Amino acid sequence: MTQPDDLTSRAIPKARPMPAVFIGHGSPMNALEQNRYSKSWATFGRSIPTPRAILVVSAHWYGNVTAVTAMARPRTIHDFYGFPQELFEVQYPAPGSPELAQEVADLVKPTRVGLDQDSWGIDHGTWSVLTHAFSDADIPVVQLSIHARRGLDSHLKLGAALAPLRDSGVLIVGSGNIVHNLRTLNWSEAELGFDWCRRFDDAARVVLTEQPAAAAGLESHPDFERSSPTPDHFIPLLYIAGLASAANRPLEMLVGGYAFGSISMAAYMLDATCPTEQDPRPSAGLPNPELVAPEDANV
Repeated sequence: MTQPDDLTSRAIPKARPMPAVFIGHGSPMNALEQNRYSKSWATFGRSIPTPRAILVVSAHWYGNVTAVTAMARPRTIHDFYGFPQELFEVQYPAPGSPELAQEVADLVKPTRVGLDQDSWGIDHGTWSVLTHAFSDADIPVVQLSIHARRGLDSHLKLGAALAPLRDSGVLIVGSGNIVHNLRTLNWSEAELGFDWCRRFDDAARVVLTEQPAAAAGLESHPDFERSSPTPDHFIPLLYIAGLASAANRPLEMLVGGYAFGSISMAAYMLDATCPTEQDPRPSAGLPNPELVAPEDANV
């Protein structure tokens, strides 16, 4: 006969939370190309449970407010210049989720999060990745903006505060680049990583895979300023590091590599098991620098 103590000792195990991921998105042309990075994003999407919704922190929604997209039908934003017309014709018609937007705003109080009903949408930092990871565009997508005036620690803490969403099936994605310096690109070397780029990328890898709670401290690394002359592409990483800190687990690399000397294409995942993609093709290219300066292309 089963004793009461036996019943309590055999409690149903808690379901694992939805994974989370940081993606080094690089050129928006990756949306159209099949290469090692875009295939890794697709493999990640196939390897995890279907999310009830996706919350994305994209480097390309960077301003002086914390807000979430709260419209039912977010528009696809083509927030770049100098690329082929084919890229401007890409649409990612995923629905929004006003309900998730309100959940986010409630969850992180007293941090104020505005509900954006009509000004933003799904920018290329989001759709260039999701086009591969969730190509059917049938999962609701909400974006969370990056408040430019907040310190790196505050972004890490905000990421940690979002952790309960994972328990309810929300996939949280950070989209940026650990190293992102468009002024120092070497156009002749599609897979090159400069020495300083590799040093900072390696330092980030050690922190993320051993002590993600310390990720904001990478700001003190000697190569940080050259790796992130503006922090917009680095900050999305801190949200995923914050989630890893909240879970007391390290991140694992999904894919690594470099583009044009001064862009890291590294991606890291939390609580996911994903096969390694062996495709040798490099990241997509950028507009002709003689026609559009890289920093003006808004990559």
